[in-house]
Amino acid sequence: MTQLLAGDIGGTKTILRWLEANDSQQITVRHEMEYPSQQYEDLVPMVNVFLQEAEQNSGASPAPERACFAIAGPVVDGTSELTNLGWQLSEARLGEVLKLKQVTLINDFAAIGYGIPGLTSQDLRCLQIGAAVPTAPIAVIGAGTGLGQCFVIPQANGPSRVFATEGGHADFAPRTALEFRLLEYIQESRELTHVSAERIVSGQGVVAFYQFLRDRESMIEDPSVAQIIRNWEQAEEYSDDQPDPGATIAQAASNNPLCERAMTLFCEAYGAETGNLALKLLSYGGVYLAGGIASKNVDRLSNGGFIKAFLDKGRMEPLLKRMPVQVILNRQVGLIGAGLYAAAHINN
Repeated sequence: MTQLLAGDIGGTKTILRWLEANDSQQITVRHEMEYPSQQYEDLVPMVNVFLQEAEQNSGASPAPERACFAIAGPVVDGTSELTNLGWQLSEARLGEVLKLKQVTLINDFAAIGYGIPGLTSQDLRCLQIGAAVPTAPIAVIGAGTGLGQCFVIPQANGPSRVFATEGGHADFAPRTALEFRLLEYIQESRELTHVSAERIVSGQGVVAFYQFLRDRESMIEDPSVAQIIRNWEQAEEYSDDQPDPGATIAQAASNNPLCERAMTLFCEAYGAETGNLALKLLSYGGVYLAGGIASKNVDRLSNGGFIKAFLDKGRMEPLLKRMPVQVILNRQVGLIGAGLYAAAHINN
């Protein structure tokens, strides 16, 4: 058995796992803890506290050999800077200080791609059955604060390979007269020439749909929602203490026509962008929706508008119908991916 460390490191919280992997790369979780990231000056003291707690709780001494940490930010040449934490992480330093044979830092969205093989049917909600081809590419897309996109290439011998992309920053492609008006509204109100898909298919996109329907389509606001949106619009800097405006709109959608319409349009735009990614990759291995927006709004995504927009690609619709489309419900998929990555590279 080989002992491993896995972590999912975010600006607000960090989750760490102590794992054991056998020769078949089957993983057992020995201990798991969550920590407020802001309370630590670096990852090293957090890991040391975690290992001490793991020993106290298990009665065994953790002796991890390798680690993989998923980072909420870019990883360049084995280093990552988490500006909101003031952490500067490097694989070499972490390996030396923590006395590990190997440390790997990977982007948190890439970790989701690595985590897909570790999911079970209970971790997923099917939006379209399709017929998965085991050797074909897999598309992963996730709307949240931004719009993450990556793809997975299964390998005949060895673990799958995951490739990050910046597809969320490609142009938003309006499909209807209303979406063209939305595009013009965003360009004018934000003084932009380039409007990315991320500005539409993300938490900020939910708010953009709301603002557009309010300002250009003259839909009536609910006073309680309106106040939260106004406070957000007038704030010089967003604070975690403020209610999230996108989440507020989603929660109010069942009782408010403006919020309902905003969420309907958002889900259609999400489906269309997911179809774009699936077409570019010919992802017959499957299409997976990650992130909190999808998992929290899975019933809304299941009501038909998402898949209708996903399939609405003219002559290419039959190709898209062949692809399984699923929502990832397990919010720890990135942590699972970090563990699987560490286990897959034991002998490297």
